[in-house]
Amino acid sequence: MRLFGTDGIRGRVNKHPMTPENVLRIGMAAAKVLKKEHGRNTVLIGKDTRISGYMIESALTSGICSMGMNVTLVGPIPTPGVAFLTRALRLDAGIVISASHNPYNDNGIKFFSDDGFKLPDDLEHKIEELVTDDGLGEKRLIGSDIGKAYRLDDATGRYIEYIKATIPKGITLEGIKAVVDCANGAAYKITPWVLRELGAEVIVINDKPDGININADCGALHLEGLRNAVLKNKANVGIAHDGDADRTMFCDGKGNIIDGDQILGICALEFKNEGKLKGNTVVSTVMSNLGFERFLLKKGIRLIRTKVGDRYVAEKMRTEGYNLGGEQSGHIILSDYNTTGDGPITALQVLYIMKKQNKSLSKLVSGIKLYPQVLINIEVEKKKDFRSIPEIEQVIKKAEERLAENGRILVRPSGTEPKIRVMVEGAEQNLTEQLARKIAKVIKEKMA
Repeated sequence: MRLFGTDGIRGRVNKHPMTPENVLRIGMAAAKVLKKEHGRNTVLIGKDTRISGYMIESALTSGICSMGMNVTLVGPIPTPGVAFLTRALRLDAGIVISASHNPYNDNGIKFFSDDGFKLPDDLEHKIEELVTDDGLGEKRLIGSDIGKAYRLDDATGRYIEYIKATIPKGITLEGIKAVVDCANGAAYKITPWVLRELGAEVIVINDKPDGININADCGALHLEGLRNAVLKNKANVGIAHDGDADRTMFCDGKGNIIDGDQILGICALEFKNEGKLKGNTVVSTVMSNLGFERFLLKKGIRLIRTKVGDRYVAEKMRTEGYNLGGEQSGHIILSDYNTTGDGPITALQVLYIMKKQNKSLSKLVSGIKLYPQVLINIEVEKKKDFRSIPEIEQVIKKAEERLAENGRILVRPSGTEPKIRVMVEGAEQNLTEQLARKIAKVIKEKMA
């Protein structure tokens, strides 16, 4: 059975694969695959604020130590903090216990290599094979060869100082009033501290995690609370993370939501003007808005699209040497600073651009005209290939003919859930909605 999806292993807690027994085996298998003949042989484990994080952390740690690797525990910290610390401490791997934007009763396990990048597919496959190997338990070590677990107390402080170092010394954020929605997740201390230490006035919401309120009607997927707080407090900008803070969405001072495409557009133009945009290229996914792509073309910037998933964006950036990429959902990868989507660093960089140019966020994005985009998720019993169903192919083809060059259609299976995702974008809102509903109706009739 396949364990790894597009973003690690994920599922409902105490249901396969996220049971303590299976997580123990995942830890054992990972240690067996990642352990080196020489070196420190240490894995760093961080987590978000879910109540199940304690249980999964203990099971993972036991499995890893039983195979002779050591564990460094850092507690609640954003996913990008684990990527950074794994590199900074020169450890052999990093693990994040998080289900990202999912509700609290889900959890997951994400792996990073010693270079801070997501684990390659071939190593994930080796771990999967070992988890189901009946002889895995026989590979456990005994006596002094068993690994140890340590706790690193200053992990948060190290990460905060690194984030601050991504803007020039002497720069302050004085004069900026920001609302930060922490989603009751892993960044509940970090982003507010960073911005306050740099002089911004910060109003914080959803920064009191209790183990079950992570992502609960708050954060990057539920932006109405952020918008209301920005308008109520007459703030210049609103910032919202998801549970593990590898993504960031924004709200301008007028209450308009600013998504990942628009943030990429702001950063791309800034980087280009500074002569820092490598390859004069931005990497994003097939979900990125057509209006965003046309904005970049007008500015002489190329857009490369990948499959959905920040890991694919990061892989393309890494192999071809680009330094800016991300997703519409708010994963922004600034590879000059980190190897994965980094919510706190993204927040700081956007505020730095606002301060440097002395412009409001609404002014910075004013030239990026996004096309209306309709997204519909259809739950299906099985991830059957919809392309093999003639009626679905026909309705998609006819919709594409209606849109011609004034829009796009993307129908794809979810990488993490039993759903088919339909995306239609076009210049006219009514037509876009009509076509999306029509495609979704046929998919539901034939597959649900």
